[in-house]
Amino acid sequence: MTQRASRQAWVNLLRRLHFYIGLFVGPFIFIAALSGTLYVATPQLEAWLFRDALTTSVKGSPHPLADQVAVARQAAGAPLPVQAVRPASQTGETTRVMFSDPQLGASETRSLFIDPVTLEVKGDMTVYGTSGILPLRLWIDNLHRSLWLGDIGRNYSELAASWMWIAALGGIALWFLTRPPRQRKPTRHNAFVSQRRWHVALGWLLLVGLLLFSATGLTWSRWAGDNVNQLRAAMDWMTPQVNASLRGEPADNDPHAGHHSSHHGMAMAEPGLDNGLFDAVLSAARQAGIQAARVEIRPAKTTDRAWTVNEIDRRWPTQVDAAAVNPHTLTVIDRTRFSEFPLMAKLTRWGVDFHMGILFGLANQLALMAFGTALCVLILLGYRMWWRRRPAPGQVNPALTLVNAWLGLSSVGRGVTFVTALLLGLALPVMGVSLALFLAADLARWHRARSQAPVGA
Repeated sequence: MTQRASRQAWVNLLRRLHFYIGLFVGPFIFIAALSGTLYVATPQLEAWLFRDALTTSVKGSPHPLADQVAVARQAAGAPLPVQAVRPASQTGETTRVMFSDPQLGASETRSLFIDPVTLEVKGDMTVYGTSGILPLRLWIDNLHRSLWLGDIGRNYSELAASWMWIAALGGIALWFLTRPPRQRKPTRHNAFVSQRRWHVALGWLLLVGLLLFSATGLTWSRWAGDNVNQLRAAMDWMTPQVNASLRGEPADNDPHAGHHSSHHGMAMAEPGLDNGLFDAVLSAARQAGIQAARVEIRPAKTTDRAWTVNEIDRRWPTQVDAAAVNPHTLTVIDRTRFSEFPLMAKLTRWGVDFHMGILFGLANQLALMAFGTALCVLILLGYRMWWRRRPAPGQVNPALTLVNAWLGLSSVGRGVTFVTALLLGLALPVMGVSLALFLAADLARWHRARSQAPVGA
């Protein structure tokens, strides 16, 4: 095979693959981009909508956490276990007392908002995750993650994350292989060429973001996420967790620590929960170096475990330290410091926080809003280009298929792409299944087009 023929074969394969990703996966990427943009654009709106629960105008000395927790436990009505407490970080804020509720979904808690000065219950609502998002963003987040369809719907976002990086890199490679030679005089361009230039320019502009969001999105995915976490564990990229065992047990390197909760074993510690320990444990953690204004105190789930105090101010990339405090002796038995995290653990933490739009606050929000809007435009331009160049009915060329383009490669090229596709399909199962569906539809289209072709064509 000549060099020119080999180059054209790769162009044909990349073009068909890029076309299929855009046509079939593009809508899912569009929904993820649009819903993600809405998610990062609404924190201020959410803060305004729920300002009565989040803030207080009463001035004065705050009551101890013990009093605030006691009020919240009484107001909760049902004997729900206290999962965590987030003390007011400054004057004018309320304290969150978060309860585990078996009727809520994973990572969701029932939160009561207590005025630290008057002990008035200011709000009672469901919040989600370490970021503590309220009902508005929780509704948008469920759209972004699962189309409001639960675990089944999570396959959509995993599909988008699995293919997005391939679409980005494949599009760049296709541009390199097909870009025309430089000409001295400007040529006349039609609408299609103009749209293609915008599509390429946006692809280059968004390349790094596409790779980042694809990678961070896969860490939260249902199927590929387990494989990603196994890789992180093997490469020692996991986020260090404090050892909360009072028996000298090793700490659990939980890849989703801070993003979910468990009700198992909580009843052992809850009946004897001393509200006064919240103040004492927080004081011990402060003395051990937990200095961030925003912290979360988690009681022990069982009597042989320590309480933990975690810094949760994700606007600053270094305030994620944690301490484990023995509730019997009020001594700190373990500490994790962000400054001592492995480099990849730090990058993972920053990447996840950037993905959520909380790193550096408003600047992160504006960047993601611009990114999401541009990605939606890029996808719409791709569909517009396809619509302009779509073949007329009855003029479908049976050679224009993914299978036929793959067969046009050299034997080495076919072997490399086959092995690569197999490995990626195993690592990213949703991608593997969707690729098999692509090929099935491709073969059906090929055979149908050949059967409808004139004899001798």
